[in-house]
Amino acid sequence: MFQGGFVSWFLFYSFLPFGLYSILFALYPLKTLKVNRITNQKEYSAGEKLVGTITITRRFPFPLLYLVVEEVLSPTLLYSKQSKKSKVILYPGFKRSLTYQYVFDSIPRGEHHFSTIRIKTGDIFGLIEKEINYTIKDKFLVYPHYVDMVYRQLESRFEQGATASNVNLQRDTAIAVGIREYKPGDRFSWIDWKSSARKNDIMTKEFEQQQSHDVVIFMDRTKSSLFEPVVTFSASLSKAILRKGAQVSFISIGEEKSIYPLRSGEMQQQQIFYHLAKVQDDSKTPFSQNIESEIKKMYQHVSFMIVTSMLTEDLLRTFEKIAHRKVNMIIFIVKEKASQLSSQELSILETLRKRNVFAKVVYEGHYSEVFFEVSRS
Repeated sequence: MFQGGFVSWFLFYSFLPFGLYSILFALYPLKTLKVNRITNQKEYSAGEKLVGTITITRRFPFPLLYLVVEEVLSPTLLYSKQSKKSKVILYPGFKRSLTYQYVFDSIPRGEHHFSTIRIKTGDIFGLIEKEINYTIKDKFLVYPHYVDMVYRQLESRFEQGATASNVNLQRDTAIAVGIREYKPGDRFSWIDWKSSARKNDIMTKEFEQQQSHDVVIFMDRTKSSLFEPVVTFSASLSKAILRKGAQVSFISIGEEKSIYPLRSGEMQQQQIFYHLAKVQDDSKTPFSQNIESEIKKMYQHVSFMIVTSMLTEDLLRTFEKIAHRKVNMIIFIVKEKASQLSSQELSILETLRKRNVFAKVVYEGHYSEVFFEVSRS
């Protein structure tokens, strides 16, 4: 080049802008970027959509060829389905502000953390690359999904097993909360004549029950592929009972023992759902031992509801011991479909029914009907 010649000088001047750009790029500080993250909600229910929005603002519009922006995901979100990915390539050019969104289509239950946003860029030839991590901490809870259920108090000590009680409980006849078909024993004054004429059948008003009713719910935290349905059913069950005005105690024993004493109202529901948002199937002791040890400690004149995803011989022996004490007990076995019941479980179910212990298999997608199915059985 020093000897002159068109080709040499042409190559020199052609490369000069790229060389100068690389030198200026090397001096450009990524730490001057302002990075912000917002999510569409602070609290979620399992299955809801999470939309995260990341905004990057620059003081000086230095022309950047590209930016790789990545929301570094925690292990709890790493394999969740995304319709818009949390890692993208942006082409900023001279823009001062850049924004992109990522979307989780169905956020899983649990406590999730966002902590780091990673930004990478480089020069035209790939000779210089820069990377910086911005620490922006966000924590949010995803509460369990629940199904709206209508709770009906069950009587579990009948000669032929358990059914919905046909005894008319004391009611507040000042406040009607719905209508239903007429049943023998209903008062004449409860008949809703307008609804009866419209439906061409005798309909009676449904009133809030005033009778006190206490329920203790045990949730099985044994390692299981059906643990999420167990959590969903437990959440639905506790919400339905509390909505009826009953007192609920919730017992969940794993690596940590969580026992919520008998209470009613919105605060009790919030505490139970907060626990269910974070709970894991991490029990180290058999569920049968947990049930037996807790029932020995407590509760007179209460109904026990046990939620599990599997029946074992240990549980059968425990249920038989409890049944001898004339304890009001209802067992719910949560399955996704009927084919998941093993031959051993079918045999245990038959044995429980012979002992007049009520055990009901509930299938995913049919939770809302469980108490009405009991009344028809």
